[in-house]
Amino acid sequence: MFVEFGFVFIIFLAIIAISLFLHFVPLGLWISALAAGVNVGIFTLVGMRLRRVNPSQIVLPLVKANKAGLNVNVNQLEAHYLAGGDVDRVVDALIAAERASIPLTFERSAAIDLAGRDVLEAVQMSVNPKVIETPSISAVAKNGIELKVRARVTVRANIDRLVGGAGEATIIARVGEGIVTTVGSSEEHSNVLENPDHISRTVLSKGLDSGTAFEILSIDIADVDVGRNIGAQLMTDQAEADKTIAQARAEERRAMAVAKEQEMRAYTQEMQAKVVEAQAEVPQALSQALREGRLGVMDYYTMNNVLADTKMREAIGQTEEIDLTTPPESKQ
Repeated sequence: MFVEFGFVFIIFLAIIAISLFLHFVPLGLWISALAAGVNVGIFTLVGMRLRRVNPSQIVLPLVKANKAGLNVNVNQLEAHYLAGGDVDRVVDALIAAERASIPLTFERSAAIDLAGRDVLEAVQMSVNPKVIETPSISAVAKNGIELKVRARVTVRANIDRLVGGAGEATIIARVGEGIVTTVGSSEEHSNVLENPDHISRTVLSKGLDSGTAFEILSIDIADVDVGRNIGAQLMTDQAEADKTIAQARAEERRAMAVAKEQEMRAYTQEMQAKVVEAQAEVPQALSQALREGRLGVMDYYTMNNVLADTKMREAIGQTEEIDLTTPPESKQ
């Protein structure tokens, strides 16, 4: 029984040893590479395992590149894999560029892939241009009429400017700026409606693809719609604002006038109070003068006669003024 247990243990160790060997030494992948005519050493595959590189993601793209006649080696693919790139997509892009007669080296393709751009899509776009449709762009002509323009921009990827070049958002922004400038320089909105191709010619002549990852092939105006009368609306808003300002200033003047009137009324009441107060002190002053002998009784009577005579003369004068205003016919 001890012999049987030892035999089973030996078999178990052999299975583990074979599994570890096959894990570190991918014989199947090595045989496939030899069958495809790709010279990849067995120790190279073991080294990939030790460097934590998946050998299948290096060998299979290498086989694909070798069958396509590309001049790439294991070290290039492994270095790109360790840098975080997509080896299979880079090889596919190189094959597509080779078939389309587009000059593209492995270093350029790897740089585009590491820059975060889809290198295979870029190669396909170089062969088959892409159409970018802009949103509805609002522009106002000199006569104040708003036009809403939509354009289709046909672009082709520029392989040499993919690294560091601006993307689609920049193309859309520049085309929109060109449309606004062209429409804004038109005297009448009807001129734009009659010749919409004038927009595309003017915008295309500005070299909008400078510094971008694309080459603009054409700009086509898809739709032009007439919007609001911005000029009339601005004039209406300005008139309303002027009216509000005038009303505010009038209200300010009215408030100042009311405040001034109240101030004058308060001043008049204060003066009347002082007059009443002074009149109230006159009898007291007379009685004080009589007591102290500074004013005699006859002087007091004389003063009263003078006051009475003055009042009579004032009454007669007021009567004469009334008669003067009365027509002669009424006196007869």
